[in-house]
Amino acid sequence: MTASTIARLAGLAATAGLAAALSTAPAAAQKPEMEKCYGIAKAGKNDCAAGPGTSCAGTSTRDYQGNAWKLVAKGTCEKTETPKGKGSLTPVQR
Repeated sequence: MTASTIARLAGLAATAGLAAALSTAPAAAQKPEMEKCYGIAKAGKNDCAAGPGTSCAGTSTRDYQGNAWKLVAKGTCEKTETPKGKGSLTPVQR
C-alpha cells in the first residue's frame, strides 16, 4: 500500500466514525429530563415508592395513590390533572 492509499483509508474511517456519532446525537439530545410525580399513577402502574409493605414499581393499590410516583417529563407534573387533584413533586395525603 502506498502512503496515499493509507491516508485515504484513514480519512474514510474518520468520516465514517464522525457520521456514526452524529447520527446518534440527535436522539440523545431529544430525550427529555424526567421528574417524579406523586399522585398520578393508576393502581399497579406506579414507577416506585408505594409505601410500607410494597416492593416498588407496580405495587400501588389504588388509583392516584399519594405516596406512589410515576416518571413524567420535567415541568409537566404539577400541570397533570387527575380526578383526585393535580400531580405533586412530593408525596401527598390521599
